[in-house]
Amino acid sequence: MTNKRNRTLKLGARVFGIGHYRTSWLHPNVPPDGNINFAEHIRQAQEAEAAKFDFIFFSDRLYFDEHSAPKSLNQFEPIALLSALASITKRIGLVGTLSTSYSEPFNVARQFMTLDKISGGRAGWNVVSTALSGASLNFSRDVHYGHAERYRRAKEYLDIVQGLWDSWEDDAFSYDKKNNIFYDPSKLHALNYEGEFFKVRGPLNINRSPQGQPVIFQAGQSEAGKQFAAQYAEGVYTTPITFEEANVFYKDLKERVVNVGREEDDILIFAGLNPVIGRTEDEAQAKFRDILSYITYEEALTEIKLFFKNVNLFQFDPDAPFPDLQSEGNEGYSYMANRIKNAAKQEGLTLRQAAFRYGTPKSQFVGTPVQIADRMQAWFEGRACDGFFVWPPYYEGTREFIDLVLPILRERGLFREEYEANTLRGNLGLDFVRNRYATT
Repeated sequence: MTNKRNRTLKLGARVFGIGHYRTSWLHPNVPPDGNINFAEHIRQAQEAEAAKFDFIFFSDRLYFDEHSAPKSLNQFEPIALLSALASITKRIGLVGTLSTSYSEPFNVARQFMTLDKISGGRAGWNVVSTALSGASLNFSRDVHYGHAERYRRAKEYLDIVQGLWDSWEDDAFSYDKKNNIFYDPSKLHALNYEGEFFKVRGPLNINRSPQGQPVIFQAGQSEAGKQFAAQYAEGVYTTPITFEEANVFYKDLKERVVNVGREEDDILIFAGLNPVIGRTEDEAQAKFRDILSYITYEEALTEIKLFFKNVNLFQFDPDAPFPDLQSEGNEGYSYMANRIKNAAKQEGLTLRQAAFRYGTPKSQFVGTPVQIADRMQAWFEGRACDGFFVWPPYYEGTREFIDLVLPILRERGLFREEYEANTLRGNLGLDFVRNRYATT
């Protein structure tokens, strides 16, 4: 294993919108139209860029019903939004979610390479296969893809997209007006892909960006998800609650990366960071209690109901032991379903306790700026992560993190003073992707 880069903290930020939890929007400081307030998105994107974050991130969902959280009910489509934000930012990465289950690889290859070109090489794709089974009903399918099928499809899909991104060698376009030569035909390559799910000829009608290809992100934590990440991902988002849990995941995934023939540093692992910051520890704890006070048992239970297929959790006594659901985990969320069931069994949790543990904000990072910086440093130096994905559970949280925690991290030499590069790859310390057809 080699260390190809100077190891410093990498940071991504999630634009707050109306918040990342079911009841965040109820707080009096939160603008209820935050998810579709473009001026607010611009402010937060520029704020993150001024703080030298590596990237901003936008999630997405393809299915909504009466149980969906408000955060998902009224929001922009990520690629269109990021393309707009590319024009008012210069250095920060732009990462968006797009599903391999309900889209076509040729179209997606064009979308992301267009974003990458518009932004000067700052695009990243969070590859998901869509866990919500109801999404099939919006895309002319009666039945959702099974878990194993979704990952087979995702692998084939990504092979096609990355192949299409290499359609043109980097020096293919000569633009020789004198001799009427627009491009060198020998440096244009059709893909001619035929697999289980797709048949795509190519080539793509747009050439490559300054970073070669967009950066691939992934967030699956199931066995299939981790294997997919080990093979394809360059950034992985995970949601551990404790250092020990994060450390185990980190070691496991890095070993998988090496076992498939990649270098350990070819992939960056980002732990979710939900900081709650106070001038004193008591103030921070009080602020966290205020955040939790907006969440009822019914809201928390609705949040975890997503992980269990066709089970009415409201039929069970909330103060009885967590019900024996056996194999009723929603296939799309098998990791979280098993995580909840195992913890409930090992610790003797009631349904109410499990709901509040897994259906509400949780954080090991509640405290003073120094305490939070200390814990971040311990996680980073203890190989529990390569960086953090910052999404505070309250509206002013990102601003407080920038003003109060980042200066401490910089003073300790853990985070940059200035961007190192103009591309997302360059700032993350990831290699430029060489065109597969290039001979020199």
